[in-house]
Amino acid sequence: MERLTLHDLEKRVNDRALASADVSYTRKLLDRGVAHCAKKLGEEAVEAAIAAVDENKDRMIAEAADVLYHLLVVLHARGVTLDEAEAELGARAPRSGLEEKAARKSG
Repeated sequence: MERLTLHDLEKRVNDRALASADVSYTRKLLDRGVAHCAKKLGEEAVEAAIAAVDENKDRMIAEAADVLYHLLVVLHARGVTLDEAEAELGARAPRSGLEEKAARKSG
């Protein structure tokens, strides 16, 4: 089985965004706009949540992969890179999750 990192997948999304919608599902999604891409991400996230509760491990893995792909499509549609999202995670790393969440509520 081929191992594909998130950065590899981001590159694939970027490459497929340049292809024709006749051959690229990614291009088809992007042509329908950010709102459509975001809706598809939401649908996949719900499917992943359901799989986490009601399905087996293989189904959870498949749904997680769908969520990651659709998240990268939405990031691309909004002009956000994976590096930028990772930098945000890095900025949050010095604080605990509880501290970070409390800071967002007060800010």
